[in-house]
Amino acid sequence: MMERKERALLLGVNLNDGEDFERSMEELRNLAESCGMEAAGRIVQRLPKLHTAFYMGKGKLLEVRRYLEEEDVDVLIFDRSLSPSQMKNLQRLLDCPILDRTTLILEIFATRAQTREAKLQVEAAGLQYMLPRLTGMYQALGRQGGGSGFANKGAGEKKLELDRRRIEKRAAELQRELEKISGERKTQRKRRQECRIPRVALVGYTNAGKSTIMNRMLDQYTRDASKRVTEKDMLFATLDTTVRRIRTGPGEEFLLSDTVGFIHQLPAGLIKAFRSTLEEAAEADLLLHVLDYSDEAYRKQREVTEETLKDLGAGNIPVIYIYNKADRCMEERLPVIRGNQIYMSAKTGAGIPELAAMISRFTGRNTYDSRSYF
Repeated sequence: MMERKERALLLGVNLNDGEDFERSMEELRNLAESCGMEAAGRIVQRLPKLHTAFYMGKGKLLEVRRYLEEEDVDVLIFDRSLSPSQMKNLQRLLDCPILDRTTLILEIFATRAQTREAKLQVEAAGLQYMLPRLTGMYQALGRQGGGSGFANKGAGEKKLELDRRRIEKRAAELQRELEKISGERKTQRKRRQECRIPRVALVGYTNAGKSTIMNRMLDQYTRDASKRVTEKDMLFATLDTTVRRIRTGPGEEFLLSDTVGFIHQLPAGLIKAFRSTLEEAAEADLLLHVLDYSDEAYRKQREVTEETLKDLGAGNIPVIYIYNKADRCMEERLPVIRGNQIYMSAKTGAGIPELAAMISRFTGRNTYDSRSYF
């Protein structure tokens, strides 16, 4: 018997602010499915700006309440991040479990994390996001007693303060552990720098095919199945940065790292928590920016990735643009190479040798100025 999936109602506000609202809502549905839920339906609203207290207008929220009374819904998922006060007000009004885009992504990261470092990073980001949202989470607990001092506070206030202290203590512990791991990672990077082997990093939107390219490179040039990385057709299949040595010929080798994928409105807390692993990209000699060319939104995804890289201090590193999955939408024989761009298919392997040649020609030069090569 198949286990019943949680049914989610998707909620969004279209601000007509230049964002592709329909694309954002479709991405929200994909995120929900990646978290093991199914979309029961959606309710959207056009507004000039978000409602300060409730995110959506009260009339639209009454529509949501009627939907909850008539349909089988387990959780509400909002397309944008909710403020602490919005979260509290919505929980009180709708009396239904609520996730926003940030908590949904955190949920996915929590289920995908495999290594100790990734698990610590996700937990740290989750605690950082949860802390300001504790207020109002204990509405069922009675508030009683007056006077001053912790001992005289009501049950809700005691629970709130105890949880706040526990979270702050745990967050400090996580920070210390992550700083220790970050130091070890820096030592590893320093050793790799001393080897003077060029460092190449795969970056791009989630599910663009970075891990598939890594594995095809390994299949082609190492033939060691134990070195392969997780490769699945899902959002955020890879959270742990993996570094592999690729030797394409005599005297031609480079270190290739596979990094966590980016996404629209990637929580700032996650970027901060994963900074030590994302520094693999920031300290690379060359970036391989992987795009899903079959996705109509690939241009927007390119902008999101480039903006995130800029925030990480990796905005000026030379780039090869890999338009992956081109077999789905191009009639030309693959690969097609245009300057520092290659149109290819990692799934079929079409373009892997040519991509390796592009990397080797670049990393074999005495200068790392991509403009002199491409």
